[in-house]
Amino acid sequence: MSGTSVDAIDAVLMDFSKSNTHILSSYSQSIPKKLRSEINVLIDACQHPKNFSSIDKQFAETSFEAVKQLLKQANVSADNVIAIGSHGQTVFHDPKGVPPVSIQIGSPQIIASLSKIPTVGNLRQADIDAGGEGAPLASAYHAETLQSINEERVVLNLGGIANITKLPSKKDEPIIGFDTGPANTLMDSWAQKHLSQPFDQDGDWARSGSIDSELLELMLKDKYFSMMPPKSTGREHFNHEWIQHYINDYNTAIAPENIQATLLALTTHTITDSMEMWCPQTKKVLLCGGGSENKYLVEQLQNKLEGIPIQKTSDYEVPSKWMEAMAFAWLAKQRIENKVGNIPSVTGANKPVILGEYFAPI
Repeated sequence: MSGTSVDAIDAVLMDFSKSNTHILSSYSQSIPKKLRSEINVLIDACQHPKNFSSIDKQFAETSFEAVKQLLKQANVSADNVIAIGSHGQTVFHDPKGVPPVSIQIGSPQIIASLSKIPTVGNLRQADIDAGGEGAPLASAYHAETLQSINEERVVLNLGGIANITKLPSKKDEPIIGFDTGPANTLMDSWAQKHLSQPFDQDGDWARSGSIDSELLELMLKDKYFSMMPPKSTGREHFNHEWIQHYINDYNTAIAPENIQATLLALTTHTITDSMEMWCPQTKKVLLCGGGSENKYLVEQLQNKLEGIPIQKTSDYEVPSKWMEAMAFAWLAKQRIENKVGNIPSVTGANKPVILGEYFAPI
């Protein structure tokens, strides 16, 4: 799994014969700087470049390197692996477009052939073909591992984009999940421009600034936030140009650290507003994703949640750092076993479907 930040490929080796959360080993493969730059240009361009196939191949080869290093670390032979589940790197996501589409690079066929392990990929398309958003897909795994009959929970994934999964205590109530808006992606973009760093460590830079309430109110008027779920989004909407657009509209000089503080406030407001609207009975919030390590972000979320306790999914045997990779391993298992992988009440699909395509080594 590689997320919106394009910082690394997370790989886990899972033994589902023991449990749906049993990790044998985990490994994070850094993405070469040149390839990361090319991917970011590809995402920002929102169009099919001439060198698409080259970038696709390079990312697949880097994914294979993650598999190779993971198995080496675990001392496990490729012969003992039933399948790889590969999400790839999303470079364009427009499930409401004509035609609806979600594009991931990292050819599953190349990964299968290099690793000699069958690979399940293209995991979003079947849901999109059924009229869904193709996202968020991890909600099905959240339900499998974290739903409780004792309390209503929300799983909050703080990646580049924030998404929530409402897990009701009653099994007959629908599970709801959707992207609330940006989590880290805008803050990361602003930090990269003004600090020349990939992200704002622990949110310290945002902590040093002050929220500009007028700019925040302007940003909160973005049409995405008022859309009804099911809904999903990405960097094709929330990007550096998005920030600059609102700064230009505001037309007032603001210190960069104050903008960072305002972007963090945008994340906390849109998450808590979504929860208030769609998850009013929440008794506990379980965090996962890179943003769960941002101390200031978590502090501000806790302040706005007014007494609803926050924990990490790690406290429930699902390591927060590896949650997404674990989810796509589980979805690959669902595909191998010809079992449904989507939740229509989450994605908006018109029916439950089996997700993913199977690619045998050649």
